[in-house]
Amino acid sequence: MGSKFNKELKTLVEDKVISPELANKIEQYYATKEVAHPNKLFMVFGIFGALLVGSGIILMLAHNWDDFSKITKTILAFIPLLIGQFLVGFSILKEKTNTWKEASGTFLFFAVGACMALVSQIYNIPGDLGSYLLTWILLCLPLVYLLRSNAVALLIVILSTYYTLEVGVWNYRSTQTPWFYVVFFLAILPHYLILLKNKIASNTVAIFNWILPSSIAIALGAFIGNTGNLGFVMYITLFGLLYNIGRLSVFKELRTLKNGSLIIGSVGTVVSLMIFTFRWIWDEYPKMFTYDIQELYISLTLFFITVGVFGYSFWKRGLEAINLFQVAFVIFWITYFFLPGIEIVPVVLMNLLVFALGLSAIKIGADKFNFGILNYGLLIISILIICRFFDTGMSFVVRGILFVLVGTGFFLTNYIMLKRQQKIKKQLNDIQL
Repeated sequence: MGSKFNKELKTLVEDKVISPELANKIEQYYATKEVAHPNKLFMVFGIFGALLVGSGIILMLAHNWDDFSKITKTILAFIPLLIGQFLVGFSILKEKTNTWKEASGTFLFFAVGACMALVSQIYNIPGDLGSYLLTWILLCLPLVYLLRSNAVALLIVILSTYYTLEVGVWNYRSTQTPWFYVVFFLAILPHYLILLKNKIASNTVAIFNWILPSSIAIALGAFIGNTGNLGFVMYITLFGLLYNIGRLSVFKELRTLKNGSLIIGSVGTVVSLMIFTFRWIWDEYPKMFTYDIQELYISLTLFFITVGVFGYSFWKRGLEAINLFQVAFVIFWITYFFLPGIEIVPVVLMNLLVFALGLSAIKIGADKFNFGILNYGLLIISILIICRFFDTGMSFVVRGILFVLVGTGFFLTNYIMLKRQQKIKKQLNDIQL
């Protein structure tokens, strides 16, 4: 506890506000609380310290690496690994604090990768980057649950995303699908769910709320087949799934900026649908689809999972809590599969859908008195209008008038909501008085 807090306690005792016995109890309570919850900043520095120590050792060895014999190189390659294992074992057996566990887990994670790389280089063991990353992840995955380490879990997510891109996107010679990514994601999911249950408002959960949906969105590109006919369907369905997850009651009390699934799902849905408001993409629509069976199965799986999450949300919160963003993917499916050949109809429907999404965001922002969401809705409508400048024959005068109207709409909407907010605050103050 800080000295200021102790001084305040002494002042309260001297002024006879509280008794000395109560002051001692308060002091003991906060002392126990500080021991149970160590300084988060110290934990962060511990993790970075482990990274810097490991990097420094590698750099020092690399300077004279060529002068060492094979035996010496092998011993040096295994020393960081042994140190890391000792620190992890010490942290577990002695039941050390989370700072110890996070730092030792991070050190061991990189020690495993460095040891594998060095041994492969020393003995010229053949292999590609994809198999190296796969082995690294499989070896370090148990650390997440042995140490309950958030840092190792985040590193696993980042490394598995890199593995997925390496195998499924960047490696042009490879035709394999990185299905191990699904295994890694499912393996990390229980750790994330435990965090949601116990520490929903923490910054750690906020980081996971952004990292996990970002990882899924990036990795999905590696699962698109050779034809790519269902690539957009897969992504729009995924964004619908992320948005519906972000709308679950478990995230209800979170600030919007901490709800990564909600924001990524919303922005991804709008951007993807905005592409389909252009006529040229429908003109290039193939007359006969040659569906890739992998794409079809993934699309259907995502669709049914999203419908399931939406149904659960509907059952828990009722019809009043549902908004257009949650069902936009269904409208796209119907338009994409049943209406593409009816000339201008799909284009009009997509324009109306994006416009309605903008209005929906404006309504959500107005209901919550959230200026960010309100202006997000206005921005959607503004971008839609700008996009129509490129494929319509409107004159510059009409375009100028539209810009003026949109700018005026921005100003008036924010002004009206600000006035409403001030009026409600004044009424609350009057009631309290």
